[in-house]
Order: sequence, then structure tokens, then C-alpha cells
Amino acid sequence: MIFLFLLTLPSHSGVLKKEDVIAAFPSPYIVGDKDEALPVWPLYQQISTDTPLVGYAFESIDMAAVPGFAGIPYNLLVAMDPEGTFISIRVLSHHEPVFLEGLGEKPLIDFAKQYSGISLMQNIKIDAKPTLAQRENKANAYIDGVTKATASVRIFNQSVLSSSLTVAREKMGFAKGRDPDLIARIKSDLYEPMSWQQLVDEGLITRFTFTNKQVEEMFVGTIGEGQDEEGLAAPEEEFIELFIANLSVPMVGRNLLLPEAWAYLQESTAQNDQVILVIGNGRFSFVGEDFVRGKVPERISLHQSELPVEIRDFDLSDRLDLFELDYQIKLPEPLDDHEWKAFHIIGQAGLDPAYPYEFKLHVPRQKGWLYPETVVKDLDLKTELSADYYVAAESDNKTWHSLWAGRTTDIVILLVGLSVLTIVLIRYQLLTKSQQHLRWFRPLYLLYTLVFIGWYAQGQLSIVNITGVLQAWLAGRSLEFFLYDPMTVIIWAYIGLTFFVWGRGTFCGWLCPFGALQELIGKLLAFLKLPQVKVSDQLDARLKWIKYLVLIGILAVAVVSVPLTGSVVEIEPFKTSITLIFDRSWPFVLWAVVLLSLSLFVYKGYCRYICPLGAGMAIFGKLRIYNWLPRRDECGSPCQLCNKRCEYQSIERSGKIDYNECFQCLDCVVIYDDDKQCVPLVVAKRGRKLKVKQVA
Repeated sequence: MIFLFLLTLPSHSGVLKKEDVIAAFPSPYIVGDKDEALPVWPLYQQISTDTPLVGYAFESIDMAAVPGFAGIPYNLLVAMDPEGTFISIRVLSHHEPVFLEGLGEKPLIDFAKQYSGISLMQNIKIDAKPTLAQRENKANAYIDGVTKATASVRIFNQSVLSSSLTVAREKMGFAKGRDPDLIARIKSDLYEPMSWQQLVDEGLITRFTFTNKQVEEMFVGTIGEGQDEEGLAAPEEEFIELFIANLSVPMVGRNLLLPEAWAYLQESTAQNDQVILVIGNGRFSFVGEDFVRGKVPERISLHQSELPVEIRDFDLSDRLDLFELDYQIKLPEPLDDHEWKAFHIIGQAGLDPAYPYEFKLHVPRQKGWLYPETVVKDLDLKTELSADYYVAAESDNKTWHSLWAGRTTDIVILLVGLSVLTIVLIRYQLLTKSQQHLRWFRPLYLLYTLVFIGWYAQGQLSIVNITGVLQAWLAGRSLEFFLYDPMTVIIWAYIGLTFFVWGRGTFCGWLCPFGALQELIGKLLAFLKLPQVKVSDQLDARLKWIKYLVLIGILAVAVVSVPLTGSVVEIEPFKTSITLIFDRSWPFVLWAVVLLSLSLFVYKGYCRYICPLGAGMAIFGKLRIYNWLPRRDECGSPCQLCNKRCEYQSIERSGKIDYNECFQCLDCVVIYDDDKQCVPLVVAKRGRKLKVKQVA
């Protein structure tokens, strides 16, 4: 059966033909034939009599099918030049709920346009608020995000980077074969004061020396042999002395840089970038007279696993001069007059601290004067970082980590809120011993859920989460797309645990922003003493089955049609009222208003009768391992007070609580503990006892 379902799903591969690419890149571009080994189209440009390669065009889904928020990958037409700079990015298809009918596609298209001119060699920062100095640092590129679509644009960015890096590794020599998300990470918290010599002894600074004789031996048998008269005259003298150290390792950087310089280094580089310090002295300069600040050096290069890794001057010394005019870097006195440079390697290059760093110093020699012949030989400079200073590569070292780090404050506030709720549900007597305590606490917590979790942090769970998982599972895709939305992950993880303890009501009664909005409207009506309709028990029982039918229908559509799924999930008003805060076209706003209006007459009518997510929660809520709300033998036989008072109609005439429909408002527990309301307690105060009766 599943096999038949899979046959109905669209395959995730490119859809463009050559004529489509030609239409997207008209003259002066010339589109070549699609590469047989890698699905890219080379882009050429007619310049006079020459037709140089100016870029590559490809579909992102061919290179990296990163699932979107609904579980379906973006498909983007990406074009970048041979240096890794984006020419353009166009959206071919997507299934992001927030852009389909919410904000519309224009914000997504405008977001994509910002990539033009940005290089893969830059760190792309979304929605950051850089200082003027940070904006002037060309190592970073800042682009504006899209309000209310944080997770979707982060996944868009990951789709761009993952697909582009796949092409860059094959066509441009970017750390071929190594995923920059799956490399070792330098430990950021390992530090103790060390002197220069201690750093050398520890292997954190590596020293290399080469004599004139050693260099001359490299050129034996070439046209460069015997061309260095100065070296031949003093073969045992030093040709060059070099020191190499990784400033991104706190043990090195914090010992060699002033605190202000270390702070600048941290704020000017991304999480997985590295900055390498090279110090040189001798007859030969490791950068040369033609070296340009901020550019790629010509005389020194870096390789790893026999593949080139681009290094670029970090221009650190100019920045350090701003702190103290006479200050350069903390070097021992014998090295004060040595030449030094800091070189920057971006995280996307895939430089792995667990592998040797293979530097090459290119030494050229020429023969002849008018039309000289040149030969270049390399001095090998190999350094390694001790395993004590990095965390080994793991399968979950993904770029979503930085997104979580960027939302630390939001995560802390959410965790505090969940901790408070946990305490309240475990020690519910703190609230239920006084009706006033619950009367004040519950509305305040619902306001927190609506305003912070819903409107601000965009943490509204949705049936889209379930359909996304289902479609990803059927297609054999990873569920990693969830990790780009930390609020959703944390709330689902919390709810997953509470299913076993308290059941469905923890989410539906306390953590659903739309449910909170309905209940707050209901409490406002109660304050105004406006009447509400109470559905008969028989009709209520029948209506509660509707949400299960809605859930089954949505899941069936999700299996057979990805595009149609985006339409049927609109039965949920969550996107309109919570994610977009009613900033949407009128049919969707009208639907949300109608459902909210239903709660004016039938208490939380949408939650009780229609909500497919609530149906799913009720099903998972059956995992609950015990009945935790207190009951008495007299409950339901003969006392019917809680049955009559329960606004959710989740207490049966027998006194039994239907946990599948209970929203854990705790009103019945307040009655249970109140000797002025609970009938058995009131009767007991009078010295009598209710006679327990069997309820039919």
C-alpha cells in the first residue's frame, strides 16, 4: 500500500530543460549543454572574439533537496560565477505555507534577490543588526529576513548554501567531498594563560626553517638551478623562518591578542571560520612585494586532503592599530621585527581541525632577462591541531546550531515558561486551593502563550507539522527541517513527554496560542456576562467526532497530493490569526474571524469540534499512564456539579473524566478542594454523608 502511495508522489529532481535556462539567461549569456556528471549548465558570454565561462546555472533540488517547513524542498534556479559569487537566485517552486497564501510570494522573491553579488566566501547573516564596522568587514554579508517567516527563510538560505557548495566543490575546488556541516569543531571554552614558548611546546605554534641549501636542492635539474647567487654564497644561512598558529583556538588567540582584538576577531568571524597567523623572517617574504591587503596571497596556499582551501588576508593589523598605535601582536622580543599576516578561512570552505593543515610556500625562480622563464617549487609546511582542542565531527553538527544560538533569549524564556507550567501541573494544589489563585494565574499564562509563544516567537504548533513529517517519511527524507524552528522543536519535545503524564490537555489547554485566544475571548464574554450556548451532551458527543474525520481527510490528502495539502490545511486558522496576525487576504481573515466568533456562542467550539491538530493530540494523549485529576466516589453518583460546570463537557454523568477531551483548566479541581462548593464536602461539614448511587 505504501508503495502505491509513493508512486503518486512527485520525484524531487530538476524540472528545467535547456530552453528554459536560455529563457532565464538571454543574451549576452550563452547557455552550454548540461554537464553529464553534475547537473549544471555552464554559462558563457560573448566578449569580442572570446567566449569565456562566466558562471554555472543549476537547480537547487538537484544538489541538495533540503526539506522546507512543510517537509517539501525548495527548488531554486541558482546562478553563480566561477569565483563563487551569486549572479542571481530565482524561486522555481516551494510549498512554504507562510508564502503560499499568507504573506504571498513577493517577500520570498525579494528575499532571493538580495543574494546577487554575495560570495560563497562570505558569511551570510540573516536579520543581523551589524555595527558600521561590521558592515565594512567584507568577510560578512548581511541580508534582511522576512518577518513571520524566520524558519522558512533560514531553510531557503540552507538550500542555497548546500546546493551551491556542492557545485563549488566539484567545479571550483571548495573542499571537495567534505561537508562543512560534518567537520570537527574547535573547542571555544578551553583556555589558560600560556607564554609563547609554552604554546610552541604544546604544538599550538609550529616553527619551520629552511636554509639556502635546502631551497637550492629543490631546483636541481630545472632552469632555476644555480640562479640564486646569494644563496650559493652562503648555503647554510637561513632562507626563511616561519611560524604558523591558529588564532581561532582560544588557547592561541587569547594568549597572542589583546582582549579588544580577540573580541573583534570573534565578532568579525562566523562560528566555524578560522583565522591562521603566519609569521615570517628571512631573505624571502611569504607574501611578496605585490601583496594586496584583503586579497588571496600568491606565495602561500593551504591544502587539506590534497584539495585547495582558499585563504584570504584578514587585514587584522590595520584594525589592531586602532586600539594602540604601537601595538601589533604579542610576540617575543626576538620576533618583534618579523613580518606577520592573519589569513581568514570561512566555514563553508570545510577546513577540518581534525585533519592536517598542509600549507605550501611557493618559491619562484627565473632565468633570462628579456623573456624570462619561470619555475616554481613548493616548500611544504604541515601543521596539526591536537585532539584536545577540537570536538570530533558528529552527524548532528549542522548549521541550524547557529540559529538556535541566535535565539538563546527566546529559548530561555520558553523554557522558563514550560518549567512554570510543569510545576503548576505537578503541584496543582498551589492554584486550586484558592479559586482566586487560578482565576488570576490562568489568564496571565494564556496571555504569555498567545503573545510570546504565538505572536512573538512564532511557536504555534500546526497540523502542517504532522503532514510534513508524514510526507518526509514517505519520501525517505530527513526530518532535519524541523530543527530550523527551535520553538516548534522544544514545544513538540515537551508535549511528547507530557502525553505520558497528563495527556492531550497540556498543549490544548495551556500551550496552544489559538486556543488561548479563544479562551481569553470567552473569559471576556463571561466578564461582560454575555450568555453562551451549551450543546446537549448527545450532540456534543457526536460533534467531537468531526475533528477526527477532518484529521483523517487531511492525512489522506497529504499522502496523495503535496500541492493540495497546502490548501486543505487552511481549515486551521492558526496561520492567519497567529503566524500572520491577520495580515492576510480577506477570505482567510474571514474564516479565522468566523471560527473565533463561534467561540462567542459555543465555548472553544473550534478546539472541541473541528481542530485536526487537537484530534491528533487526543490520539497521542492515549499514551497517558494514569488518571491524575482527583475524583471522589460521590462524583457523578449522585453529585453532578463538575459535570454541569465543565465548559468543555469532558466530565461524564458517571463522574469519570474523559481525558481525550479534557483541556486541564483545573476548574473541577478547584471545586473538589472547596468545602463551599464541593457537594460531598458541604454535606460532610453538616455531619452527613451523601449516599453513592449508580448512574445509568
